[in-house]
Amino acid sequence: MKPKIPSRLFLVALTAIAAFTASLSAESDRKKFAYVTNGVDPFWNTAAAGVRAAEKKFGVECEVLMPPKGVVDQKRMIEGLLARGVDGIAISSIDPKNQIDLINEAASRCPVITHDSDAPESKRLCFVGMDNYKAGRAAGKLVKSALPNGGKVMIFVGRLEQLNSQQRRQGVIDELLDRPAQTTGATMKADPNGAPVTGGKFTVLDTRTDNFDYARAKANAQDAMASVPDLACMVGLYAYNAPQCLEVVKEAGKIGSIKIVSFDEQEAVLQGIIDGTVVGTISQQPYYYGFESVRILAGLAGGDKSVLPPGGFLEVPIVEVTKENVEKFRTDLKKMQEAGK
Repeated sequence: MKPKIPSRLFLVALTAIAAFTASLSAESDRKKFAYVTNGVDPFWNTAAAGVRAAEKKFGVECEVLMPPKGVVDQKRMIEGLLARGVDGIAISSIDPKNQIDLINEAASRCPVITHDSDAPESKRLCFVGMDNYKAGRAAGKLVKSALPNGGKVMIFVGRLEQLNSQQRRQGVIDELLDRPAQTTGATMKADPNGAPVTGGKFTVLDTRTDNFDYARAKANAQDAMASVPDLACMVGLYAYNAPQCLEVVKEAGKIGSIKIVSFDEQEAVLQGIIDGTVVGTISQQPYYYGFESVRILAGLAGGDKSVLPPGGFLEVPIVEVTKENVEKFRTDLKKMQEAGK
């Protein structure tokens, strides 16, 4: 009796099952990473687009985690990742001085790098981000261009515990007061908050914090404008700060009399630059924060230490966005965001 030859349909089914099994095996073999931010904000969506593009390019998986309630949530997320056994973590440190033990514990179990906000005293392998002090000075130059005769300035930010906030703030102050450039790190001299700092044509009145609370950020801007009738400029150090300031200034009918300088690339800010209601913004190019972080983690997980940047710092260049280049910048930004889909 001759053996039955499998039908074509049966062979097709076998091939499909084999292909599916192979794909499951390939999925399970992929390295798995995590990209942990310092909060929830549209800024991080652009960084996530860079993460997704890098996933495709390097054949890995990377979970993006955004802690809604700050340092406590970030700690819980990192501990959960370690319990699950990821192959590497990129962290934007919320409180670098008090998170050293947590980051060191993570670094003892998998490759750990920082992005956006560094924790230089920890055992992280490198930092991916802009030079925050240099970026602060660039923002200060935008203020100077808008106010050649000087004036009173107020700074707004989410948290001052983060190293990136401290460095940006000091860069703005040093630039406005025409001080020589400082080197960042433990030797950086920071002006205490809560009292005006005056030098030359400018007075920096205060730095108002909001802990990522948008309603509080808006209230801070309203209070600043009400308490300082001759306020000349508002500087927002986080992505959402300037849009809140812009809303308040519009509501008060003070467009033009109070200048606004921003960080990052929220659509309201870019449109404000086009409309002439915002002087300019300093973009960190967060797409590359995500892409480069995953590239480095993928290399480290494969045993390639050459991916680590010299000196432990991969500087992502800033882009100063003004009326002259805002249209091109917005077009390029949309292309990057689309690349991560």
